[in-house]
Amino acid sequence: MAKTDFKSVDEYQDTFRGEKKERLAAIRKTIREAVPEAEEVISYQIPAYKHFGFLIYYSAATNHISLSYPYSQALLDEFKTELSKYKMSKSALQLPDKEPLPLDLIKRIVEYRAKENELAEASKPLKNKKK
Repeated sequence: MAKTDFKSVDEYQDTFRGEKKERLAAIRKTIREAVPEAEEVISYQIPAYKHFGFLIYYSAATNHISLSYPYSQALLDEFKTELSKYKMSKSALQLPDKEPLPLDLIKRIVEYRAKENELAEASKPLKNKKK
């Protein structure tokens, strides 16, 4: 991937071809369906979604797609069993290209992150609130 000044998710995804591009599109669709009001942005030159703060990022690598964000311990605990089959750090989940995408899991992770952000926003003093 040569280009590194992406202005949109379309630009990012258009640098890929074939099955990798289809997998990225499926993740994008799943995120948008999970939290339709989330703002789609490019951050750190990869797709990201914001709803009262960042929800999730995703990016393509040679043999996998990563979903990333500094996940909370509560999220890691909530999805512990399902996440155990994947290579995982506190901030990134690797989805191998050789396996089907766990779109239902992705949807539930994004919905969980949205609730975390909404709760964090609700607990802020009124003068600091922003979308």
